[in-house]
Amino acid sequence: MIGGALPFFNSDRWLMHSDVCKHCANAPCQEVCPTGAIIRTEFDTVYVQQDICNGCGYCVTACPFGVIARDELIDQTAHKCTLCYDRLKDGIEPACAKACPTDSIVFGEVEQLKAKARERLGFLQQRGVSKAQLYGVDDKVLDDGLNSFFLLLDEPEVYNLPRNPARPVKNVAPASFWTILAAMLLGIIGILCFKKE
Repeated sequence: MIGGALPFFNSDRWLMHSDVCKHCANAPCQEVCPTGAIIRTEFDTVYVQQDICNGCGYCVTACPFGVIARDELIDQTAHKCTLCYDRLKDGIEPACAKACPTDSIVFGEVEQLKAKARERLGFLQQRGVSKAQLYGVDDKVLDDGLNSFFLLLDEPEVYNLPRNPARPVKNVAPASFWTILAAMLLGIIGILCFKKE
């Protein structure tokens, strides 16, 4: 307190967001991996096998959440949250959930956590938090939802989460069409140029 003034309180609030892997139920990074380095583990988590990854970076561009990165200094392979796969194999919860002092990060069976999240959402909405919503719980996000989901107090974009994340395989047909059309057009132009001679 400076000069005996009372502390100033305002209505601003902190909104935390997670930039770790969402362990998508139908992961785009796994779809595009040409080597099979990205797998789904026995715990239904998405895992990058460093010894198989060739560092192509397709997964980096495919992830709509921007959570995969290539280690440019050490091994040039893709890295992301493993949900502490080594701990899970030993029957220990992930370090983030273990260390979270407010229990904002909770680990457990996905369906039980979804039920708990819906209950919490109902509680907040009854208390007048009208913008509260769940992100990734239902099939609206990436067709099958996420295995790591969030209770938001505002729109997804405020948390740096895409409202409708893009699935790369949906771009294959349109991109292929335009590629084939361009090749045909170039072929026709080539034939016409050589015919004139």
